Amino acid sequence: MLRKNLFLLLFILSAMLSCKKEGYVNDAVVMASTQLNATYGTQPLQNMDVYLPAGSSAASTKVMILIHGGAWSVGDKSELTGFVDSIKKRLPDYAIFNINYRLSAFPVNLFPTQEQDVKAAIEYIFSKRNDYLIGDKFVLTGASAGAHLSLLHAYKYNSPVKIKAVIDFFGPTDITDLYNNPGAVPRQNIAAIVGATPASNAALYQQSSPVTFVSSATACPTLILQGSDDPLVNAARQSAVLRDKLQIAAVPVQYVLYAGKGHGDDWGPDTFFDAFNKMQAFVAIHNQ
Repeated sequence: MLRKNLFLLLFILSAMLSCKKEGYVNDAVVMASTQLNATYGTQPLQNMDVYLPAGSSAASTKVMILIHGGAWSVGDKSELTGFVDSIKKRLPDYAIFNINYRLSAFPVNLFPTQEQDVKAAIEYIFSKRNDYLIGDKFVLTGASAGAHLSLLHAYKYNSPVKIKAVIDFFGPTDITDLYNNPGAVPRQNIAAIVGATPASNAALYQQSSPVTFVSSATACPTLILQGSDDPLVNAARQSAVLRDKLQIAAVPVQYVLYAGKGHGDDWGPDTFFDAFNKMQAFVAIHNQ
């Protein structure tokens, strides 16, 4: 009887230790974590900051990917650190990936290098979803050039994951028109970034323009946040044109035009507060 009771006690203790160990592993996984400068490729700028929420789950954790601006030639993911904090407050259950990409510097890293890096980052994140404990519901968010890259990927690529929604902070949508009707950025700068003019490589300009890929089959729900007095991205020729094409294609779109505001630098806390609230409401509807 003593031996039998001892065996039972050891069995219970073993089970308890096993549960304790398993619980410890699970607890470690579900803790919120941050990994800065994680690599998704072999090039120096192919890196990202990863913010995983507490309770991450491959079954339920949604993903937001941030892409910085800078005219495709300058800038860094650190510029969107403020975005990360705002998103965490509104969408605490989201995993956030803030990515860098190679910058255009004539004659290297010209279009479509930036597009390819965004694609590589998203493919890498998707391939590691079991490691990150994230699901397959991805949203893209970008500012300026980063918004252009977000829109382009969201509309152009359905594999390995179809983007559920895209948030466009004053991004160019038609690169040909951006060249033909330049604002504060001279057209020679655009040609240097792309590596061609529309006359010399019309196909590249078309393939690099989100408006080219708008259709009911390819485009996803889009929130456009734009200043009416933006000197770099013309509201009527870029954002409103995208809105109209999406409406014609019956793709859900919300167009928010902030009167008197420019290219983000003059938006101020109140405008950004409103923009992030609209983002929160938009993804709540469309990233299901």
